[in-house]
Amino acid sequence: MISTIFLQATTVVDSLANTANTPATTDVSITENISYLEFVMKGGIMIIPIILLLFFCVYVIIERYLSIKKATKQDANLLSDVKAQLKSGKIDNAVMLCSRENTASGNILKSGIAIIGRPISEIESVMERTANVEIAQMEKGLGHLGLISGIAPILGFIGTISGVIKIFHTISNTGNLNIQTISGGLYEKMISSGAGLVVGVIAYSAYHLFNMMIDSFALKVEKQTLEIINVIHEPDGN
Repeated sequence: MISTIFLQATTVVDSLANTANTPATTDVSITENISYLEFVMKGGIMIIPIILLLFFCVYVIIERYLSIKKATKQDANLLSDVKAQLKSGKIDNAVMLCSRENTASGNILKSGIAIIGRPISEIESVMERTANVEIAQMEKGLGHLGLISGIAPILGFIGTISGVIKIFHTISNTGNLNIQTISGGLYEKMISSGAGLVVGVIAYSAYHLFNMMIDSFALKVEKQTLEIINVIHEPDGN
């Protein structure tokens, strides 16, 4: 009798275990069949502008990186070669060296060397204005990244809030308070918030990384300008 009861209890436990495991297996198979694009598109209508912002953000990042990298490219021997030409009194050769580089650093040095003979304060002012123009060219488009870093998370939150409002509106009309329906709807609407935050982080990080590159370049240019001014200011510099 005891063995019979034990066998029946074991059978019931196994049946319950199989029943509990069946939904989990089904959920896993369903999750695996959903592509990443389909999963993201469950976030609602706000996912579309967020995706567009992502593509535009990537475009701006690539374009600005290539442009800034080209503009800040520096020849390690340029400054020493220019100083040697200036000390020898070969101003035209120094201007040719700067023009050959076709970089922001070369343009800044050339602007000052080309007017040697004028007061030092005027040379410094011209080089400073040229540096400001070159830096402004590098910063062109970075405002878009700053704008995206602020707009994308807001769009994501708007999508989530609008989705939550629809969920509770449906509950108020139907009176059907189903935890599965609520949790399913919430996770779908939270996708837009997550997507917006991801795009915002990418734009925010790129914005500050580019500004760090530009600041580093500006510091190098200031040092080069001081060295050139010192060479020009020497008695034999002219």
